[in-house]
Amino acid sequence: MLEKIAAIEKRYEELTTLLEQNAEDYVKVAELAKERSDLEPVIQLASHYRQLLQQKEQAQELIDSADQDMKDLAQSELEELGPQIEKVEKDLKLMLVPKDPRDDNNVYMEIRAGAGGDEAGLFAADLLRMYIHYAELRHWGVEIVSSNETGIGGYKEVIFMVKGKGAYSRLKFESGVHRVQRIPATESSGRIHTSTVTVAVMAEVKDIEVNIPESDIEVEVYRSSGAGGQNVQKNSTAVRITHKPTGMVVSCQDERSQLQNRIRAMSILRARLFEIEEQKRQSEREEARRSQIGSGERSEKIRTYNYPQSRVTDHRINVSSFNLPAVMNGDIDQFIDELSLRDETERLSTNLVDEDED
Repeated sequence: MLEKIAAIEKRYEELTTLLEQNAEDYVKVAELAKERSDLEPVIQLASHYRQLLQQKEQAQELIDSADQDMKDLAQSELEELGPQIEKVEKDLKLMLVPKDPRDDNNVYMEIRAGAGGDEAGLFAADLLRMYIHYAELRHWGVEIVSSNETGIGGYKEVIFMVKGKGAYSRLKFESGVHRVQRIPATESSGRIHTSTVTVAVMAEVKDIEVNIPESDIEVEVYRSSGAGGQNVQKNSTAVRITHKPTGMVVSCQDERSQLQNRIRAMSILRARLFEIEEQKRQSEREEARRSQIGSGERSEKIRTYNYPQSRVTDHRINVSSFNLPAVMNGDIDQFIDELSLRDETERLSTNLVDEDED
């Protein structure tokens, strides 16, 4: 651990020098300043850690050489330092675990109605509002990219972007099948129905991260339409892109021009392809280590929203909230915080296994 800290401290000093050398290059300065800022918490905690170790060493010397009164004081100090050092070591180890480089990225979220017909579409709309409220609480921006409405206030599919620092680090845990249990507004007999909605979360990625040759895509243009198929554009501004190698189709019609829709559709396609490759690499790592990190829970139900009991249960962590209205208004941090903590613990455990193997 101390070797890793030393390497980070060396890089921190290099960045300080580079900032001085590139003072007139504003773009470069911004990149360097961000990297340096990201390292500062580690530098500060490492400094505190060394101070604690020095205090421990000094107390140990007193125990070995001083009179009885001094030995008692030194022993008392050692007992206080032990838990402090242990906590700082744990915090440092977590900081040193490699983070997902996409954590600070904006995200694309896709909500699709699953089993349950119109009721699933209505719940897809409810989830969209929940995520919009959550974004508002965190002062993030939300843009609807593409939508396919059911005509009764629901969605067969809706794609939107959440813009804000750390958006992916929080929302990535929302991927999976969301199940709702409630009496549909259209149900005259008052029976509880179970419906499902799928949520996919993909980090926005740069062009250079995913290279898509023009020969791999087929682009179609058509007229944008509103709910019920009503034409809202006389010109063909909507864009549908088919990725030939995978058969993946991305449509975008909510921008004002064909060019803007194409740019947005390509951005979504890159994010989807990047996510597929990330999942493939993660699956390979899981198989090699036989671990449970991020295991196939994405294809299973991750959360149930039970309206009659006002209960929301996240099945991955077995945590429930009995305030469903608050959850639907964006109060989902209780789940995300616990999932984030579990993720950090698993990454730390995996990192320690890797170090042992090395």
